[in-house]
Amino acid sequence: MNTPEDFLSNGDFLKIREALDKKQISSTELTKLSLIKAKAQNDKTNALIHFCDQQALDTAAQADKRIASGETGALLGIPIAVKDLILVKDAPTTAASKMLENFTAPYDATVVSRLRSASAPIIAKANLDEFAMGSSNETSFFGCVKNPWDLSRVPGGSSGGSAAAVAARSFTLSLGTDTGGSIRQPSSLCGITGLKPTYGRVSRYGVVAFASSLDQVGPMCTDALSCAAIMDVISGRDLHDATCNHENKADSFALTKAYSEKQSLKGLKIGLAKQFLSSKVQTDVHRNVEAAIAYYKSVGAEVIEIDLPHVEHSLACYYLICTSEASSNLARYDGVRYGYRSPKEDSSLLDLYKNSRAEGFGDEVKRRILLGTFALSSGYYDDYFQKAARIRRLISKDFESAFKKVDVIASPTSPFTAFKLGEKTKDPLSMYAADIFTLATNLAGLPAVSFNVGFDQSNLPIGLQLQGARWNDNLLLGLAALYQKNNPGKNKAATL
Repeated sequence: MNTPEDFLSNGDFLKIREALDKKQISSTELTKLSLIKAKAQNDKTNALIHFCDQQALDTAAQADKRIASGETGALLGIPIAVKDLILVKDAPTTAASKMLENFTAPYDATVVSRLRSASAPIIAKANLDEFAMGSSNETSFFGCVKNPWDLSRVPGGSSGGSAAAVAARSFTLSLGTDTGGSIRQPSSLCGITGLKPTYGRVSRYGVVAFASSLDQVGPMCTDALSCAAIMDVISGRDLHDATCNHENKADSFALTKAYSEKQSLKGLKIGLAKQFLSSKVQTDVHRNVEAAIAYYKSVGAEVIEIDLPHVEHSLACYYLICTSEASSNLARYDGVRYGYRSPKEDSSLLDLYKNSRAEGFGDEVKRRILLGTFALSSGYYDDYFQKAARIRRLISKDFESAFKKVDVIASPTSPFTAFKLGEKTKDPLSMYAADIFTLATNLAGLPAVSFNVGFDQSNLPIGLQLQGARWNDNLLLGLAALYQKNNPGKNKAATL
């Protein structure tokens, strides 16, 4: 008979759900075990910043009562962690920054309130790059996160804590945020499944803002079915967020599961953009991505070469837009109204601003604020921000044209597997290039999923990214679930 440890280590969402419903395990047992395992592993990975023990156990007890009364629900009683950029009432929300080191959330983010309604115990707040600015989870004020596949390597960023903890099976479900690849890239480097939803499908209310036109909350889990189950709970219209304009039909899980049982993909067209298969891609990554695409082809999908001519400008376009929005969003942290206040004796209000922001923000955040402020400044706005906005529209049109010919676009998620800690910290441009395949998705507001399709010679995970047209999130999850069902050896846990 399987123990709670077996279910957690295996990470199979359907088996965990069935075990809870059949009362083979309780939510309280599963939650206690998750807390114990997460705390033990955290000494090695530093994936989690804060544990919500009592809140989680209270929710687990509530879930057990609901299950005992015959209630059902995809997330009912299954523990979950959320990135520490997402507000959980009465728990710290730091954005991994000294600026918010002592901030306790006074209310729940919309996604958290929906998780509470589903009685999914929130067990921890996950580490991240400071204010979600980074691709390696090395900019956190609370220390870097380590990849459980190899503790000398990065887990990816900015949602590296969420990815690392799921990869090590501290729990099977987590939430991250994705501004330019921050769900997909760490999912790839840690060998899990991560969905960046269509912009506007999930509320951003109660999520610390980085770049408001790009940020999106999404699931990071052991498999695509888990992601779909979360999407049924967290997505849908929210009056607190004017950009959240999609009516949730709560059908992600059912559609994803049905798709995973397909015998043929005849009629499905997969696009391969020549811009995404360059010589700069690591050989092992290229080989495994090609093998995964060959699998889809073997079950009936048609592979078509497409052109996305403006995607090559994504990196420059993204870093002008995201830094400009960051400059605006982070202006509120001034030492007076919000955030850390310098203890230095200030001779003027300007000195207070300077000292508080200089001491409260890390180097990468400062770099992006300065870049964004420059791009928005008088005399440079037209040359930088406005030009980037025009390029963004051209990138969106490229995708619109492509999706008239194909159903999904496939590419590597990352051009390389997990790199060594400290390897790219002194070269920001090299670090920014880690997201070269993911940035365009956010600029166009599209959905994209990353899931593991193999391992390199050092046994490090390799992710395949599938991008879709707006609101086609379920198709992407279905294709990921189909692959995972028929290639089970690719979906395994890291061993610490």
